Amino acid sequence: MNYSKPVEIRWSDLDPNFHVRHSVYYDFGAFIRMAFLAEFGLSTEVLMQQQLGPILFREECLFKREIHFKDVVSINLVLKQCTATYSRWTMQHEIIKNGDIVAAVITVDGAWMDTAKRKLRVPPEFVIPAMEKVPRAADFKTIERKPAGETNKL
Repeated sequence: MNYSKPVEIRWSDLDPNFHVRHSVYYDFGAFIRMAFLAEFGLSTEVLMQQQLGPILFREECLFKREIHFKDVVSINLVLKQCTATYSRWTMQHEIIKNGDIVAAVITVDGAWMDTAKRKLRVPPEFVIPAMEKVPRAADFKTIERKPAGETNKL
């Protein structure tokens, strides 16, 4: 399964060099993640009602090719790794221009937060079906959480 959506380049997305500003790439990543969650039952309304939200620990973009105003652009979503409970996860996005050119790769490490308590939490059961639908990367792996006090990559 592949999950991808087109994105439109707006004039306001450009920098003085007439290519897409660096921060817009990160906006594209947030758009695809939230579009996916909403499409699979986790709309912002549902998340607000349940006092739950996805948060990021790290967001990294590798810029490979410039994107210009007239380029046709899409962005995809894959799950690179996660814990068995989906409490921590790494997602990756490729921004594709003109059908086949990888313009950028965004990688994010995230988790779920109780927005009332402002603390990390294992997501409730209603989150699991959506997370199970996120397409897996070819090199996907399940990660083990280390006991409290030990350092962990995620």
